[in-house]
Amino acid sequence: MSTAVANPTVQLRTQLTNMTSEFRSALPSHIKPEKFQRVVMTVVQQNPDLMMADRRSLLGSCLKCAADGLIPDGREAALVIFNTKKGDQWVKGVQYMPMLAGIQKRIRNSGEIASIEAHVIYENDHFLWRQGLDASIDHTPFFPGERGKPVGAYAVAKFKDGSDPQFEVMDIAAIEKVRAVSRGKDKGPWVQWWDEMARKTVFRRLSKWLPMDTEADELMQRDDENAMQGSDPTTIIHHQDSAAASKLDALEHDEDGVVTDEAEVKEEVTA
Repeated sequence: MSTAVANPTVQLRTQLTNMTSEFRSALPSHIKPEKFQRVVMTVVQQNPDLMMADRRSLLGSCLKCAADGLIPDGREAALVIFNTKKGDQWVKGVQYMPMLAGIQKRIRNSGEIASIEAHVIYENDHFLWRQGLDASIDHTPFFPGERGKPVGAYAVAKFKDGSDPQFEVMDIAAIEKVRAVSRGKDKGPWVQWWDEMARKTVFRRLSKWLPMDTEADELMQRDDENAMQGSDPTTIIHHQDSAAASKLDALEHDEDGVVTDEAEVKEEVTA
């Protein structure tokens, strides 16, 4: 077997192409495998750390994202770097994280939701929340100008049958409490896209009161599990079917470049 490691970009493109049948089986019919693979390549090339991360976790996360009918474009879902123990070494792994737009997309599939919104509240905004049987929210952003620091977030869902909207409001302390128990609290989306994660947090709390199909409910449960501190990211691929798992096993011994040779990070990093 050849010991030469191929160009990482070429190698990844080849691996994704070799998994076309798995992506086709996992993706909904309106998303073509070729489109999904192009998005993955673009995202990875924009973030070199993904290229150097454990390849098995990257491909497994892509499959999980595809199975949930989402695209890892940073809007519907994101591929996030994290650290995990592999043998006696720390290595960089990849985890797929559904984002707000992706969760909204799945919940709308219930057919009962007319519209969903989630927004961050800033200290200079006008925000009035009335609770009770006649609950309502009046939010006027301070614009143009400096809106100040974020002080909270809220989400609203309206139903097709005309019933009263459902609201959820969280202050900054409640949002940060959720962040504190996330293993990605000091990196990744919570650092890069705090506003997006705050909106996602309040929306997910609202979603507990919304009608959802089984697939949307399972998506939310997986996101809860993945966000929990100390969860083992190496189990991601165990949720895939056996054929997909076998494909990833085969890719780890591809003659175009041994995946584990490239993926293992020799420098120990802090968990």
